[in-house]
Amino acid sequence: MENRWSETEAAELVSKYSERWGEDLALRTYAGRLLGAEKGLVLHGGGNVSVKAAVADLFGESFPAIFVKASGRDLADIEPDGHTALDLEYLKKLRKAPEVSDEMIMDEILAHRLNPHAAAPSIEALMHAFIPEKYVDHTHASAILALTNRPDAEKIVRYALGPDVIILDYVKPGFALAKAAAEAYEALPDSAGMVLMKHGLVTWGDSARESYERTISLVNRAEEYLGGMKAKASVPETKTAVETAMRRYLFVAPILRGLLAVPTGDQDRTHKRFILRPLIDKETLNLVDSELGKEIAVSPPLTSDFLIRTKATPLWVDDPPYDSEEKLAERISSAIVDYAGEYDEYIRRNSQRMPPGLTRFDSMPRVVLLPGLGAVCAGPDVYEAEMIRDITGRTLRTKAKITEADSYEGLSEEDLFDMEYFSLQHRKLKRVEELSLERTVALVTGAVGAIGSGICEELLKHGAHVAVTDLPGGSLESGGEELRSAFGKRVMTTPLDVTDPKSVSRAFDAVTETWGGVDLIVANAGIAHVSPLAEMDQADFRKLEEVNVEGTLHVLSEAARRFKVQGTGGDIVVISTKNVFSPGAQFGAYSATKAAAHQLARIASLELAPLGVRVNMVSPDAVFSHGDRRSGLWAEVGPGRMRARGLDEKGLEEYYRDRNLLKAKVTAVHVARAVLFFATRQTPTTGATIPVDGGLPDSTPR
Repeated sequence: MENRWSETEAAELVSKYSERWGEDLALRTYAGRLLGAEKGLVLHGGGNVSVKAAVADLFGESFPAIFVKASGRDLADIEPDGHTALDLEYLKKLRKAPEVSDEMIMDEILAHRLNPHAAAPSIEALMHAFIPEKYVDHTHASAILALTNRPDAEKIVRYALGPDVIILDYVKPGFALAKAAAEAYEALPDSAGMVLMKHGLVTWGDSARESYERTISLVNRAEEYLGGMKAKASVPETKTAVETAMRRYLFVAPILRGLLAVPTGDQDRTHKRFILRPLIDKETLNLVDSELGKEIAVSPPLTSDFLIRTKATPLWVDDPPYDSEEKLAERISSAIVDYAGEYDEYIRRNSQRMPPGLTRFDSMPRVVLLPGLGAVCAGPDVYEAEMIRDITGRTLRTKAKITEADSYEGLSEEDLFDMEYFSLQHRKLKRVEELSLERTVALVTGAVGAIGSGICEELLKHGAHVAVTDLPGGSLESGGEELRSAFGKRVMTTPLDVTDPKSVSRAFDAVTETWGGVDLIVANAGIAHVSPLAEMDQADFRKLEEVNVEGTLHVLSEAARRFKVQGTGGDIVVISTKNVFSPGAQFGAYSATKAAAHQLARIASLELAPLGVRVNMVSPDAVFSHGDRRSGLWAEVGPGRMRARGLDEKGLEEYYRDRNLLKAKVTAVHVARAVLFFATRQTPTTGATIPVDGGLPDSTPR
């Protein structure tokens, strides 16, 4: 592992942060980022670091404090304020506290934050406080874990790392570990670091550089030892190509996603779904396709830090029959039932160890391993699913390395349970109340126009993962980028031409590849044309028919097929128009084709109800723009409407506002909120239409 310390870069951060935060914390921040940049050391909020420094109170009097990385904060991009300042002298007193729960100790720690509004510090805060060194780094280095997670671990660690390292048997993280680590340090204060068996590595130093470089040095010693191990067995090359595995994943993902969904008993929100992220690469395929794959992979995690993300073990599906959808669904379903039963039994066996007030996790696996495909990781959102995927990749690689020369040995069941149901760990997972669409994957057609972009934005605000689809080109890319800048990885873009069934299918595939399936379809793509019937060009009419009617049909048909495979219901919202009920002169092609699309949606509501799919319509009047995005429809028909009425653009907008009963300007947000009403299933409704027009008596659905 490369030593990445740069005095130039360190000086730059000191210059940037020291005036406000002090040089010690500036260097702590720099060293922490170096650790966080190495996936072989920490992943996604793992690991913790600290620095002891003097701070001044309001009276200018100096006193000792410790800055500890906030729980769950990612070291890779940590800022100075990502470290929580604590009263060091009080924390040191806690070492003499009587035997009390970790929860009570954490309450004491929280009560002694120097800023009461600061985030909760790492659960290892006391270990950092009890070790007297100025800088302390704690990582979960893969190379170290490859030494500790085996039957003869202590002997190997000593041989690989040398005599200047403390070896501490596994102790549950928290108060007990903090005291044990302090005692071990005091017995060998001149040591370079401490290996926490089946847990990780702790190093320290008088400077940030010294502590960081000790981590790198010890990890390199471990890697050197591992590189020189004489292999007894190795994972052979598989014949499964990555491209083959990806094709299989598109077939498997909606089946698996549906079977993993947890029934809720709620007639409206029938399932708690997961977002899926695949791990498909040559290394993973080599492992799952090997004779030893199951034995290697279906074992406890490398470190307790991974446990609350991945559960104690993954699910293994034996011999998946990829040539039959029905047989594959049966095989996966049977495997999930067995896994859930085993997990329930695990809970029952350890029920006396369950802390009061904790709610058990569902019985579904978070990692599914399939020979011939790889690994599939499931989380409540894309961020959690990607954390699990990264942890799984690192875990499988490290376990494979261990078993080349030895056997793998993880934590005992009791230790696993105690960490999986450790309330301080559960605090990491606690989020604000789940948003109404947080586990929902939505696909929006015509998504970069005024109405489409407004719908995407509203769905994202309520937690959905949104596939922004439209014709390929700059508008699609810029629209997606605008949304990504605000909503991150919950936004994807993919080109979709509704007139081409293959394009529609490819877009659904792209969403499946990214998130595992689709739950909500908003069919918004449409075009308009102005012409009296007497002068109607049939080619123009056919163009509207191709987009508005056939395009809607293609989307409805593809959605129906996908929903049937996934088996957890779904929602379709078709953006209709007030012209279906109150057509306008010279708007015959638009009114007729949108009426046909509306009727298709009503028929879909009849046909898809047995699948638990609700199909509804939203019928807006004129929407001219959403922010800087102008309506494509009004770009087409607006000039003619303005000429016919002798109005400018502003006057035309006022005309449409004044003609409704409420004298309301209809916006894309209003349309999006109507979509949201159906998408969040506020009522048991299908086949219905919500007018969003300010009140136009002639266009009331009837």
